[in-house]
Amino acid sequence: MNAQLESPQTAARFIKIGADGKPLPAEANEWEVVADQSTGRMWAVETIKVANWKAATVKKVEAKINALRLGGFDDWRIPNVEELFLLADRTRTSPAIDTEFFPDCPTDWFWTSTPWASAPAGCAWFVGFGYGSASCSDRGYSGFVRAVRGGQ
Repeated sequence: MNAQLESPQTAARFIKIGADGKPLPAEANEWEVVADQSTGRMWAVETIKVANWKAATVKKVEAKINALRLGGFDDWRIPNVEELFLLADRTRTSPAIDTEFFPDCPTDWFWTSTPWASAPAGCAWFVGFGYGSASCSDRGYSGFVRAVRGGQ
């Protein structure tokens, strides 16, 4: 994605992107994707609820994300902890994210593709959008995933 996306939202960090892949005005009521001009990444607006983050669930989520066709793009993936943590807005709580662009973000854990180094098979990193924190935990807990593209 071009870091300087042509858009009616010229000064904004985030840009709403429609199903056709084109930028929308800031006041648009429907959009599929949010482009982050500061990182060059694009984020799915909709989240995926997961019962746990064990290997079988991760494979199912990866397959679901690989099948996504949002904003005309088909190269979606699970973000790593550094990428996802960039969406956390620590000037807000419940949720700690820009709700103008991510209006229905649960105040819960969002799993990442980053395993915890001390126990990679049993634990992984997550970002909590309740308070804008990042930590690691046992993969047995439920949470959400937000798909990303670009930036790697």
